Amino acid sequence: MAHPAVALLESALRARKLDQTLTTARLPGKGDGDVAPTTLAGLDAGLEGGLPRGQLSEVVGARSSGRTTLLLQMLAAATCRGEIAALVDTFDQLDVSSGMSAGIALDRLLWVRGHAISRSQAVSLGSRSGPSNPGPEALVDRLIERALKAFHLVLQSGGFGMAALDLADAPLAALNRLPFMTWLRLQRAVEGSETACVLIVPRPLARSAGGVTLSLDGRTQWAGVSERSRRLTGMDVTARVVSPRRRVDGTVTIHATAQGVPMAVIGSAPVARGLGPRV
Repeated sequence: MAHPAVALLESALRARKLDQTLTTARLPGKGDGDVAPTTLAGLDAGLEGGLPRGQLSEVVGARSSGRTTLLLQMLAAATCRGEIAALVDTFDQLDVSSGMSAGIALDRLLWVRGHAISRSQAVSLGSRSGPSNPGPEALVDRLIERALKAFHLVLQSGGFGMAALDLADAPLAALNRLPFMTWLRLQRAVEGSETACVLIVPRPLARSAGGVTLSLDGRTQWAGVSERSRRLTGMDVTARVVSPRRRVDGTVTIHATAQGVPMAVIGSAPVARGLGPRV
């Protein structure tokens, strides 16, 4: 039996419609039932049906871990269901041919393009900057701020089955400079909506209480014996699914094959559960 003080607190939170903050709001082993499937059987099994709607989830991984491949697959699944999807592309990294190869219906995708950073700007991110010389760090901060504002407007407008913010190539130093209230505002904007909200980030940042974290680790496959003849043929992506509130914890392997330049997801292995729920 719950302690009387705890029961009183839970009752007060529910009365003010703040019960989404309760870790006991869902029964162990039960999903929301309102999810956005990725159409990858093994991954959807690990997600208990798909990405939770009305929650802030995140796809986490280093470069070449499969972040973009999985993002394109999720957007394709949403648009193929007839939903409208949105992508806020912070650094203008989306390759349209890759999106078409993945199956994205471009007429159902809102693509908010940011500003691409040149290689020289990326290399000089560690240089000094000041009031008279803003430098590349200030540029990156402005681009991230604009992307966050655009993403917030997308979430507030509603009507999207899936909305993604691509911050995969953002420097960790720039992300660390963001106030924590930034993520709380995004969580509040998507809460209770039909939108599956996803952040593509290099490290865990802002999963909401009912969201999930997909931590990726990719192993690339190459063909050819010499440096000049080598070409990318595919990738095995291991996704670790973590969501303490939804009692989800396990790993799944996703196989992707290269079709020219784009990568196309061709299947996923069954989820391997962990030792038990993490709380």
